[in-house]
Amino acid sequence: MTRRVFRYVPFTVGQDETAEPEYASRCVSGDETECGAESGTHHHPAPVEKWQREHVRETGHRRYRRTFADYAVFRATEDWTEGGAGHGSGGTA
Repeated sequence: MTRRVFRYVPFTVGQDETAEPEYASRCVSGDETECGAESGTHHHPAPVEKWQREHVRETGHRRYRRTFADYAVFRATEDWTEGGAGHGSGGTA
């Protein structure tokens, strides 16, 4: 009979520093239908906010759906990677 031992590996999750986050906005103003105008995707919030201010000035629309996206990375905690309890490949026993 083959036995398997599964060990808990503690991880932390954080933003992937090698990939830039993305910011965007869409105008959702309108009584029956949304305007739908979009800012486009940018790697900093400033161009999105500038687009919103210009769109408000041009149309008077004041309601926007903002989106933020990034990439997440899971990393083993230091206890696991530096030879703490459970260090090793685990696997079968």
